[in-house]
Amino acid sequence: MDDVTTAFRSAFGYGPEGVWAAPGRINLIGEHTDYNDGFVLPFALPHALTASAARRTDAAVRFRSRQSEDGFEARLPDLFPGAVEGWAAYPAGALWALRDEGYTVDGLDLLVDSTIPTGAGLSSSAALTCATVMATASLHGVDLGPAEVARLAQRVENDFVGMPCGILDQSASMLSTEGHALFMDTRTMGTEQVPFDPSAAGLNVLVVDTRAPHRLVEGHYADRRRACEEAARHLGVAALRDVADLPEALAALPDDVARRRVRHVVTENARVLETVGLLRSGDLRAVGPLLTGSHTSLRDDYEVSVPEVDTAVDALLAAGALGARITGGGFGGCVVALADADRVEACEKAVREAYRERGFAEPAVFGALPSAGARRLYP
Repeated sequence: MDDVTTAFRSAFGYGPEGVWAAPGRINLIGEHTDYNDGFVLPFALPHALTASAARRTDAAVRFRSRQSEDGFEARLPDLFPGAVEGWAAYPAGALWALRDEGYTVDGLDLLVDSTIPTGAGLSSSAALTCATVMATASLHGVDLGPAEVARLAQRVENDFVGMPCGILDQSASMLSTEGHALFMDTRTMGTEQVPFDPSAAGLNVLVVDTRAPHRLVEGHYADRRRACEEAARHLGVAALRDVADLPEALAALPDDVARRRVRHVVTENARVLETVGLLRSGDLRAVGPLLTGSHTSLRDDYEVSVPEVDTAVDALLAAGALGARITGGGFGGCVVALADADRVEACEKAVREAYRERGFAEPAVFGALPSAGARRLYP
């Protein structure tokens, strides 16, 4: 924390009024289900974004990041959808969303620092947005609960940045607790903290940053969401979560693409519920095949995987991982795997060798422990 307060003072010439932290997330299972009113099971990473901030009373906005040479300065009236590009769009959107919903907030000086790998599908943007909403609200006397922060942060991505995401990432960042996965019903917004302690079962959660750029605003994500909404309308249901008879639904759909998209969402919801049941019973090893089944579905039915991701999954499974899958929205990003602790080294070696053979960029491999959600660090 001393680093960000010192950096804030260096950037702005005075000390911050507060420091907030919001973590990245891994989604254990439940991909592309959140915008279909379905079920998700993420957990927070120890990697987090830290925001030091101070309020202003002159409608001026100044942002700095220790991960970027590009600062940002503007005035509050100049913050509207489409007006800001790059990383600064997320904190700018946070200010816009608060004001657009009628909260009285003025200007802000903000400095951020992050250990969340960018472009890896670990929700660095959600962490940035959540941290800025928390900081701005707190400094201007606006009392927001964690779920409301998550909702506002989702609105920033939807309405300001132009990314039609569900609420998984923001909820994981705001609501997660250490040693648990967050089971969430995205229709009711009901949540349950499900105990998840892989190390106690002799297991490790491995994350492979495939270094395949994770790009979702380019239209692929929106195409998948639109296909699901069209299929739901065709089937006469509010959302694909309501499909009760999958074979009947598939027979009623007009084309094979729609059938594949629906099959993924319906079977993925079932995999989430089965995984939650296994975690409740303590049978963590049995989760592995569900992860692999999720990847197969995302690769073949939802078509969001890429060669770097498939190579990592195949290498992990060949080296003895219990299960592995793409995590996040897809089209690059990270792979999450469950493996016995004594197979971790072999799994990492296998991925690196497979990448060298294919001529891919060197991947990053690290362990992930379910960690605490967003919080104020100071004062």
